[in-house]
Amino acid sequence: MTHRRDFIKRIGAFALGSALPFDAAFAAGNLTVGVIYVGARGDYGYNQAQAQATAVIRKLPNVKVVEEENVPETVAVQKTMEAMIEQDGATLIFATSFGYFDPHVLKIAAKYPKVRFAHCGGLWKSGDPANITSYFGYIDECQYLNGVVAGHASKTKKLGFVAAKPIPQVLRNINAFTLGAQSVDPSITTHVIFTGDWSMPIKEAEATNSLVDQGCDVITCHVDGPKVVVETAEKRGAMSCGYHASQAPLAPKGYLTGAEWDWATPFRTIVASAQNGQPQQNLMRGGLKEGFVKMSPYGAKVGADARANADSVKAKMVAGAYPIFKGPIKDNKGASVIAAGVTHPQTDIALESMNYLVSGVVGQI
Repeated sequence: MTHRRDFIKRIGAFALGSALPFDAAFAAGNLTVGVIYVGARGDYGYNQAQAQATAVIRKLPNVKVVEEENVPETVAVQKTMEAMIEQDGATLIFATSFGYFDPHVLKIAAKYPKVRFAHCGGLWKSGDPANITSYFGYIDECQYLNGVVAGHASKTKKLGFVAAKPIPQVLRNINAFTLGAQSVDPSITTHVIFTGDWSMPIKEAEATNSLVDQGCDVITCHVDGPKVVVETAEKRGAMSCGYHASQAPLAPKGYLTGAEWDWATPFRTIVASAQNGQPQQNLMRGGLKEGFVKMSPYGAKVGADARANADSVKAKMVAGAYPIFKGPIKDNKGASVIAAGVTHPQTDIALESMNYLVSGVVGQI
């Protein structure tokens, strides 16, 4: 069988018209969905969380799924999308990696206006092709809860955070984790090491070891595959909080809990809209309340007080009564970033351009 990545080369230019396979698919109520991953589906992290959602929609009536993993954020993803459309008849494409959006999804969505595209990251803006749904979740709610649990568990009052890049989404997670821990003990600090990219296993191991050497006894992260960080922390006798998916099997002794995506929620909604011919929602976001994110089950080292505290905060978040970013908040250089009396709800777009680390974070952008 011709590989999808080579298919576009073989068929050459293809004239689009009313007889395309995706027209018939919509008319029949059947749906072929293409899902593209930047890494391996079983990475215990970002890609696995997306793959878990794909497994859910694969079981839906009249849905066929085609998948491709390890597709880089280059023109290669454009070729994969086109091959899924033209070879497999896909009428809905989930391009799951952040870097797929610009220019790749934008270009292919404009070229195939009858095909629906769903991109993870919340990057769609007015003027972009209308056949794109940009989905994302308020994972910082779960990172805050990670911090609450870590704050109870830590003996040294020094937490470690292995991060890929200092972009707003990452900074928001670091800050939420720190604020959650400081809600338990204001003296707690979070020590951050940036590796420079989303998947750097050697640097992630080195960063984890360095943080443990500095006295950090709970480690968490924001990288694509937390496997190395969690396994390294476990080997060093440190506790850990997970990210993206559950890494509990990798650290039976030290895993406390984790911030997980529950992408099945937006996936099901997006698929149903496509099958029913409903208009596309261009921006789709949600948190704990909407079922876009969830917490890993508590590990053995999470005590009753920590469980009760985290559960109480989670209930308030679901009820919309527990804002994370509420002033006064200073950055780690002493400047005021959120004034007293000012509250930023999760839906505040200003949080998506966060460019600071809160007081108590040891590290720099």
